[in-house]
Amino acid sequence: MRKVLLLGAIFAVASYFGAFDLLAQDAAVQKSGFQILKEKFIEGNWMFMSLVLLCLILGLAFCIERIITLNIATANTDKLMARIDDHLSSGDMEGAKEVARSTPGPTASILYEGLSNAHRGPEAVEKAVVSYGSVQMGLLEKGLVWISLFIAIAPMLGFMGTVIGMIGAFESIEAAGDLSPSVVAKGIKVALLTTVFGLIVAIILQIFYNYIVSKIDGIVNRMEDASIGLVDVMAKNNIFK
Repeated sequence: MRKVLLLGAIFAVASYFGAFDLLAQDAAVQKSGFQILKEKFIEGNWMFMSLVLLCLILGLAFCIERIITLNIATANTDKLMARIDDHLSSGDMEGAKEVARSTPGPTASILYEGLSNAHRGPEAVEKAVVSYGSVQMGLLEKGLVWISLFIAIAPMLGFMGTVIGMIGAFESIEAAGDLSPSVVAKGIKVALLTTVFGLIVAIILQIFYNYIVSKIDGIVNRMEDASIGLVDVMAKNNIFK
């Protein structure tokens, strides 16, 4: 997991600084790419640019962790239900529980809770599945609030850098007593750089966020189908007596 998060952090830095390529096309050819990136980073007010970069790195770390967890949680529901049905049809309740217990993912955990309450009747099974499903839903959404936070903070930091850059531009005008482009160019450049990269970070994280939400919705749908199917399978095999 640490290696994956490290790779995610490296990818985050590369994604963040990759946007500098468009801004550096007119730079001197003899300068190396690293020097150009360093210059643009400093020109964009390194303090705010560092905070935006930190938002990207932490946000992507949470995204990568969620994606890995959700991929592990994605189980073949049809195959799992077929194995449970095979055990129940032969009257092997413990074998069915073992199948659910040994299968990773929230769907298998919900099925295990349902099987554990089979002796109490179908109403108890449905209640156990619904209750434990809420718990699993919360676990699936773990970390999403932090991703949302970084999506919101990144452009805010960019806009804050914009405001500070514009303040610096007006201070330069006041000090010089002149409204020439050369006087305000630096402040406006800082404002534009911080805004652009704040928005880029928010866009990158928003794409990952939407993908994660879609994965969660798919898992929840499979959980609901499996819970309904479990009651039918148990009734078919005369588990409720």
